[in-house]
Amino acid sequence: MLAAKRRSIDMEIRTIGVLGAGQMGSGIAQVAAAAGYDVVLADASVELAQKGLSKIDAVLGKQVDKGKMKAEDRAALVGRIKPAAGPADFNACDLVIEAATENVELKIKLIRACDEAMKPGAILASNTSSISLTKLAGATKRPERVIGMHFMNPPPLMKLVEIVRAVQTSEETYKVVRAAAEKMGKTCTVSNDAPGFLVNRILIPMLCEACFALQEGVGTAADIDTGAKLGLNHPMGPLELADLIGLDTVLAIADVLHRDIGDDKYRAPTMLRNLVAAGWLGKKTGRGFYVYDATGGKQA
Repeated sequence: MLAAKRRSIDMEIRTIGVLGAGQMGSGIAQVAAAAGYDVVLADASVELAQKGLSKIDAVLGKQVDKGKMKAEDRAALVGRIKPAAGPADFNACDLVIEAATENVELKIKLIRACDEAMKPGAILASNTSSISLTKLAGATKRPERVIGMHFMNPPPLMKLVEIVRAVQTSEETYKVVRAAAEKMGKTCTVSNDAPGFLVNRILIPMLCEACFALQEGVGTAADIDTGAKLGLNHPMGPLELADLIGLDTVLAIADVLHRDIGDDKYRAPTMLRNLVAAGWLGKKTGRGFYVYDATGGKQA
């Protein structure tokens, strides 16, 4: 009976829109298409969206070359993703996931644009990792249909989706979104709307403390990361992870936590601010705590 009910809920979502064709947005689009959804992948221009789709195609091409995926399955998955120029193309979507940069003013602007374009009853989700869903929902005409879907980076590999319920989020919206995430093969955790939610409230102080240790000369970046991997059994060191996430994103989340909670344990190190000011944002720019080659590998 429960399985039948879940299937009926899931049938409400057939087409998913993703706003933002960068690392997170393209990853979410790939995961959604792999689950059988039709996907509209949009960015500031159709050229940027096509670039995101090309990256998906290239990643899947490597899986085909390694024998981990059939060529026809790759073609079918890519064929379910349609590049688009912006939110205006989301009019047929049942669920739209905003995956733009972690900036509250930008997100509100984009959320409103999506809200205006979407059909009545469609659900609007944000992939924000720290910004208040209640505030984002309040900027729309469908607050009860707004929710957080925080995918972990990179979405095709990470199994978790953190579902964040705004004060306004309806029970129906939660059930539909959870069913969609589970169809994408994800395990869900649920957080009420609080700064940093669950994962980043725990993670960001650790990343900042590793940066403080480096800033104060307690150890080298390699020693800090090796200590976390071998001493704490973490798959990646905290500085490596910060570089993967993007140092601008780490700083933005730290600032939200520090401002909204008011506890100095969430303050960002000067070194982190300086790296961001220099434009050294981690793997995506080729330099952060480490220097990376053209393939994204760390240089010795």
